[in-house]
Amino acid sequence: MEGTVFTPSLEGMKLVKSDEGEMLTKPFLDVCKLILPVIEKFGAAMALVKSDVGGNISRLENKYSSNPSQYHLLYSMIKEEVEAKTAKSSSSCTNGLLWLTRAMDFLVELFRNLLEHPGWTMSQACSDAYTKTLKKWHGWLASSSFTVAMKLAPDKKKFMEVIGGDGDLNADIDMFCKTFSPLLQENHKFLDSIGMDNLKAS
Repeated sequence: MEGTVFTPSLEGMKLVKSDEGEMLTKPFLDVCKLILPVIEKFGAAMALVKSDVGGNISRLENKYSSNPSQYHLLYSMIKEEVEAKTAKSSSSCTNGLLWLTRAMDFLVELFRNLLEHPGWTMSQACSDAYTKTLKKWHGWLASSSFTVAMKLAPDKKKFMEVIGGDGDLNADIDMFCKTFSPLLQENHKFLDSIGMDNLKAS
């Protein structure tokens, strides 16, 4: 593998904004898709996250494909749902973007932990990231399934070798967290402006 497992998504992040600084739908979803192989390397521990992320990407992609010129900008489909008063529906793109962003928050936090706390086990890094990001939005059921899944987290050393390829893994993780975080924050800011950032899982 040339570079690390993050190399493709780091390249992709350069294309996420238009010249006017607006978030573009397809490049943003492509970056999230490029992170799926990273989640895959976790095996069973992340099966829930992977299906969740994959499902939300597909939902937004289907909407985008229905009219690429109309939904060229990521927030355009959300604004449309807000006007139609369907944003709060569990199958809305707004909901899809919200949970996709939260899952990505979790991954950024997890990789930040792996970088900043080399002494932690994978389970510790996962649990801490979960507590800081997803836990407050999850109900009891999701929370307990997550806790069980985290016990299946792979051995950290092996995992780092698998995702490292022949690149500088620490530099790429650092770059990934620093570059992706502001994009996610922007999504939160937008979702907050339409009153959707505090939605809890049913």
